[in-house]
Amino acid sequence: MIAALNRLVDLVEEHLTAEFDIGGTARALGTTEYHLRRMFSSLPGMPLSEYVRRRRMTVAAGEVVRGERDLLAIAVRYGYGSTEAFGRAFRAVHGASPGEVRRAGGPPRAQPQVRFRLTVEGSTPMDTRIVERSAFRLIGHAARVPLVHQGTNPHIERHIAALPEEAHVRLKALAGGEPGGLLQVCDDLDPDSAEGSELTYLHGVAVSPDTPAPDDLDAIEVPAGTWAVFRTEGPHPQALQTAWATTATEWFPANPWRLRAGPSIVAVLARTTDFRTATCELWLPVEAG
Repeated sequence: MIAALNRLVDLVEEHLTAEFDIGGTARALGTTEYHLRRMFSSLPGMPLSEYVRRRRMTVAAGEVVRGERDLLAIAVRYGYGSTEAFGRAFRAVHGASPGEVRRAGGPPRAQPQVRFRLTVEGSTPMDTRIVERSAFRLIGHAARVPLVHQGTNPHIERHIAALPEEAHVRLKALAGGEPGGLLQVCDDLDPDSAEGSELTYLHGVAVSPDTPAPDDLDAIEVPAGTWAVFRTEGPHPQALQTAWATTATEWFPANPWRLRAGPSIVAVLARTTDFRTATCELWLPVEAG
């Protein structure tokens, strides 16, 4: 996986002035576009699309400062149809317009080229099991919410707080099979995992595929497949978020599995009354790498 990510970075550099086929690149590297994008965004902490934009604007800034081409020619060279569109992208990265940088000679903000290295220390033990699961359904109360990387997600908190106590009791009574209990489900997640991008959050339970969903509940159909299940204990949600980050930095690079499209599921096995500490299971859909 590390070699695949570094090859991807090389291809970005080779195609800064042209688009390239990320899906074809992933297949040539023996992986999938979904897994490649998810691993990239997890390790350097930014989506692949954002990294490409920053690298393009970093190299474009050098051309702006040198003044060998007019701004429209530079804009077209880097895939923008107008100086206005190029200027907006340029300002978002450098905090100044191309004209201001050309007149002042900078200082533009550089995005260094990313390189990936694997350091295996075994400093974070991971309690993991691989589960083959037949098809099932997830039913519950769903909402579209923005992705938040660190800390609690206030949009999800509001969604859950708006549910009356009897809704939780009702869901628990409907639950059947693994993952057990009340579940926190994230689906339709952007493969780039960009902060603020929307996802479907469902507060619900797992049931058999032939269990009908009541009319007032939402349902997500989950096909049969393999799951990597990570057990976490400690401060909530910090322990859970740390475990997710560690899957990208340590577990996936060291194991013959890769992420596949599908919902990520958190089952809360035990918690304190104030929910500051919890024991959870993180279910991630995987396939042989």
